[in-house]
Amino acid sequence: MGRDAPGVPVWLFDMDNTLHDASWRIFPMMNAEMTAYIERHLGVDHAEANRIRSHFWQRYGATLLGLVHEHGVKAEHFLEATHRFPQLPQMLRADANQRAAIRRLPGRKFVLTNAPREYALRVLRELGLVKLFEGVISIEDMHQFRRIRPKPDARMLRHVLHSRGLRPTRCVLVEDTLQHIAAARRIGMRGVWFTRYAHRAARRHRDLAMERAGLHGRPGYVRAKIATLWQLHSSILR
Repeated sequence: MGRDAPGVPVWLFDMDNTLHDASWRIFPMMNAEMTAYIERHLGVDHAEANRIRSHFWQRYGATLLGLVHEHGVKAEHFLEATHRFPQLPQMLRADANQRAAIRRLPGRKFVLTNAPREYALRVLRELGLVKLFEGVISIEDMHQFRRIRPKPDARMLRHVLHSRGLRPTRCVLVEDTLQHIAAARRIGMRGVWFTRYAHRAARRHRDLAMERAGLHGRPGYVRAKIATLWQLHSSILR
């Protein structure tokens, strides 16, 4: 286990819509796969499956949690079925300069994502980012008391940091979703709101927190609001 340098943050990067523009092609395809999965496994038509998917996302913060809690779906089966993406290289779009921006940051760096590990590693490899991170904290790591607890569960955040010897007050979460930043702030982490892809995300997913805060504002629990990862240097390291 690495040691933290005094005064240097530990960086935790969200992946989808932070390290790449998932709302361009991946999220629409993922939503379609989730809807099809619900159709098959709950025996409902397309319209009802789409309603259930959206309802679970709004109520639980993740469609997966609703299916697990209310229908006994196996998380591993659902994640494998909805994250295959055989055309993944053609579905990725990202800032070509972000690799240099991340590399320049001092301190330890992790990816913290609600996505499954295999998919996350595929994305990072395709983007040429995998070697920049000490590790990937994926949904497989987000268990407590035999239950999945993905972001924005603050108890899970505290648990995964403790398991890696990371103090919340030293950690900076770089994230596109305000609810996740708010949860991180509750346990003492600093949060940076990455908005480069926020307009498309808000339109596609109706992110209510984004809409309430306004894309031109910055909630009080957000340390900084940035549109490029180069801004991390001036927003945090000062």
